[in-house]
Amino acid sequence: MTAPVMGKLDWQPALEVPELLAAPVRDAVAGMTAYAAAIDAELADTAAFCAEYDVPMAASANCVVVLGKRAGEESYAAVMVLATDRADVNGVIRKHLGVRKISFTAQDDAVARTSMEYGGITPIGLPADWPVLVDEAVVQAGPVVIGSGIRGSKLLLDGTELAKLPTATVLDLAQH
Repeated sequence: MTAPVMGKLDWQPALEVPELLAAPVRDAVAGMTAYAAAIDAELADTAAFCAEYDVPMAASANCVVVLGKRAGEESYAAVMVLATDRADVNGVIRKHLGVRKISFTAQDDAVARTSMEYGGITPIGLPADWPVLVDEAVVQAGPVVIGSGIRGSKLLLDGTELAKLPTATVLDLAQH
């Protein structure tokens, strides 16, 4: 299997470099065509990562964790949008989840619930009951760079792989 080229990174098949993946990601990435590359953890945030490693923002997708509330019930979800876009959290996402109030999940809560590092959270390996909302543009983008569950690496896969996740729904989520 030939590793793809994206930016200035040494991409390896993800399953061959398990040390570059958070524990829940290791199990969930099996069966996917995904590659991993080590990065400087200080450069994990999207803008710094893209600048340092020559990865276009349009080929980078961010995962945000949201917390919805309705009638005393709480529900979490992951939202995937391209780095060039912003998720329509208070519109499309809130309505799709059927919640009255929605917010970004607090950093400590997101880390505890995902078993992943903040700045590296990815939809691959999230709790089985979490919806994963994937923006149409991510699915259509071709190869995209996403988190690996840790700040010291990234994953590269085709956006269509995210649409295949068990709890994934593809929607027009972004404010362009």
